[in-house]
Amino acid sequence: MKTKHMLVAFLVLTGTFTACKKDKPEPELVKPTVQNVEIGYANNKRAIRGRDFHLNADILAGDKITSVMVKILQKTGQTYTANWKFELTWDEFKGVKNTNVHKHFTIPTEAPEGTYDFLFIVNDENGTKLELKEDFVIIDAANMPVDPIVDRDIFSRNGTMIYYMNTYVENPLVFKKNDEFTARTQIKQIQGDGTLYTVLINRKLNYFPETISQLDLKKGIIISKVEHKGLGPASSITTLKNVNGVWGGDAILIGVEKDGIGNVISGEKAWASGQYNLVILYHNTTYNVSTHKSIPITINYE
Repeated sequence: MKTKHMLVAFLVLTGTFTACKKDKPEPELVKPTVQNVEIGYANNKRAIRGRDFHLNADILAGDKITSVMVKILQKTGQTYTANWKFELTWDEFKGVKNTNVHKHFTIPTEAPEGTYDFLFIVNDENGTKLELKEDFVIIDAANMPVDPIVDRDIFSRNGTMIYYMNTYVENPLVFKKNDEFTARTQIKQIQGDGTLYTVLINRKLNYFPETISQLDLKKGIIISKVEHKGLGPASSITTLKNVNGVWGGDAILIGVEKDGIGNVISGEKAWASGQYNLVILYHNTTYNVSTHKSIPITINYE
């Protein structure tokens, strides 16, 4: 009888110990997180078929990244002219803890117009995943109220044209201290309200803005800024301005103390010898549409 009681007590203790072990919660796995997401230029969550598409995101993995994916899927209950889906996977981020995903790709011309589900997916080595889902519109350029295009971009040095619309009269485009750099451009196929900048940026800063919202005035030397309001359909604007009967406003002297909007050129953006980009940035605030262009130049500042 005594042995029987001891056996029962042992089984009770063992069961209690086992139950305690089972009750102890498993550590919660950390999922990936994402910040600074831009789905389309200016994060407008829209794409023009047959055109370049912009995606940006800063990822922090729970453990390490396995893969990054994009899926564009047709919505249930929506009507489309054809069945279509789009998927991309990037394995280049495998094994990385945190990274910036900055990608450009083309939305195929055969993509039917309509509203889609845009999924941005990050798979983690610990078995978790992040799935960001947004409404996303694919449209044909012919059906857009505005389709801003960089046009008539013409560069001159001391009054002599050295570049026009992707044609290099000189290659590379070289400027020296005290040279006058005229950076003229036009944006066409616009209406409503918007802003146009031309900016010089030293490439050593590793800073490549694609929208005005990304523009950092501490890093960019502004040559010109032009704003427009209430334009009618199929309008255009240019950096060339008439001020008190004098045409200009789209030139800067290499080495000048202040830029085209009066900011002192110092600190990170101080004049220096090296490789620069002349960046054209336009954003239409009425329709939340942006465009940009970047042209390399060289400054010999001695």
